[in-house]
Amino acid sequence: MKLVTYNVNGIKARLPRLIEYLTEQQPDVVCLQELKTTDDTFPIADIEAAGYGAVWHGQKGFNGVAVLAKGQTPIETQRGLEGEPEDEHSRYLECAVDGLIVASIYLPNGNPQPGPKFDYKLRWMERLASRARALLEAEVPTVLMGDYNVIPNDDDTFSVRAMANDALMQPESRAAYRRLLAQGWTDALRTRQPKGGVWTFWDYQAGAWQRDAGFRIDHLLLSPQAADRLQDAGVDKDYRGREKASDHAPTWVRLS
Repeated sequence: MKLVTYNVNGIKARLPRLIEYLTEQQPDVVCLQELKTTDDTFPIADIEAAGYGAVWHGQKGFNGVAVLAKGQTPIETQRGLEGEPEDEHSRYLECAVDGLIVASIYLPNGNPQPGPKFDYKLRWMERLASRARALLEAEVPTVLMGDYNVIPNDDDTFSVRAMANDALMQPESRAAYRRLLAQGWTDALRTRQPKGGVWTFWDYQAGAWQRDAGFRIDHLLLSPQAADRLQDAGVDKDYRGREKASDHAPTWVRLS
């Protein structure tokens, strides 16, 4: 099984690229982030025409997550995270597909920091950790994948100096990510490519793509039962260089 996380940065603007990716790569499961569309304008007909069923959790203008599965409709198991009833951001969607639990995650950016947006990011990460613990206790093969907006290590960015004041690389963000891993999750991409220097995101600004000035913020975390099935993980980097591409590249894990 090939499972993919893909921040599309606006599904309407990126629909040709998404359909192209589904057609060419034929992944089994795709978790999308940053749909930037409401539930009733999600392009389900185009996705179904490409051979995929979908569950989605939209929001007008920003956020939004979805889970796609080839040849079937995923079974929704949870929408949103507990802990802040007033939080209406569409950032978490969890589904069952072929004996797996998969979650599409769009973690808050947190900039500018310090400030309320950064505080929200850290609270959200604690809420995610709480759900992650419950999933581990269920002992079902689980993959938590998405745009975590965290650069875990210095070798996960083209420039530590350039990112030093960014919320993505603050000690608190990194510590929360490490606490999540310490529950028993395996960072698939890091496991397969331990030397770092692998990017999943290149900004539109300052010729970042042309300079290969990127960083790694899209992660696939495997429960022990899923990690036992890990075959490979990587980034379909070429898709970032296509016309009107997202600023993220599809990032994947292959399980037996």
